[in-house]
Amino acid sequence: MSRIGRLPITIPAGVEVKLEGREVSVKGPKGELSRTLAEGITVSEEDGTLTVSRPNDERESRSLHGLSRTLVQNMIIGVTEGYSKKLEIVGTGYRVLAKGSDLEFALGYSHPVPVKAPQGITFEVASATKLSVSGIDKQQVGEVAANIRKLRRPDPYKGKGVRYEGEQVRRKAGKAGK
Repeated sequence: MSRIGRLPITIPAGVEVKLEGREVSVKGPKGELSRTLAEGITVSEEDGTLTVSRPNDERESRSLHGLSRTLVQNMIIGVTEGYSKKLEIVGTGYRVLAKGSDLEFALGYSHPVPVKAPQGITFEVASATKLSVSGIDKQQVGEVAANIRKLRRPDPYKGKGVRYEGEQVRRKAGKAGK
């Protein structure tokens, strides 16, 4: 049996979970999320805890068991605490500006690069070289942060570009380094 899948999920105070067939809806202080689980995976609620179970021990059911439990857990964490990813910009002249709820990057191109905030995502600019992406959906926060990083990936020779906070960039020696 899946070690992750069989763990119970505790429902914190102030969170309302609604189960309708394969549809799981979670409502909390930060917002509301819903997800349709895979075929065969069932979720049951008992005494303030959720239990995820699978129909059989086939390979596909086993692989979806732990995944489904983690997705439900992430929804509960998202509506109570939320998720955020911090990014930093390294390079001379590279910076970010907040334009209302959107961002505008100067990343060494001949033009500024605008980034619109998707629904449910908020940007916070701490300084000209530090920003954070926040929201209640873990997958959406990670995707938006990855798309921002993709605008100018960290260069292996000089280390310039957009990177996650604390990310180690492997540096190359270049032509002169024998």
